[in-house]
Amino acid sequence: MKFVLKWIVNGAIMVASLMYYADASLWYAIVTATVITIIAYFLGDQLILRMTNNLVATVSDAILAYVLLWLAADSFNWPLSAGELLVIAIVLGIAEWFIHRYVLQGDLKVQRA
Repeated sequence: MKFVLKWIVNGAIMVASLMYYADASLWYAIVTATVITIIAYFLGDQLILRMTNNLVATVSDAILAYVLLWLAADSFNWPLSAGELLVIAIVLGIAEWFIHRYVLQGDLKVQRA
């Protein structure tokens, strides 16, 4: 369920942003959002968040999103500027902060039971 929430939230942000800023097709935007979400879930949520804290995991997810979006923009010849990539990464980082809080809150309830 946590992955599905992350996929929906990140997907909505990335798909809308890529279609707006890069004039990306819906299919390429969905595929890009899905790939980035999968990588961020395993690296950010399952590894970094569990080893550190919300702030470190959020910053690492935002940096990861910036780098992966930059690579996708380069691969698909999307005209994304560094500023546009930064805006998308910051919005994703804000969303990730709340997703991580939800994930951590659920983990605490499981540990207490």
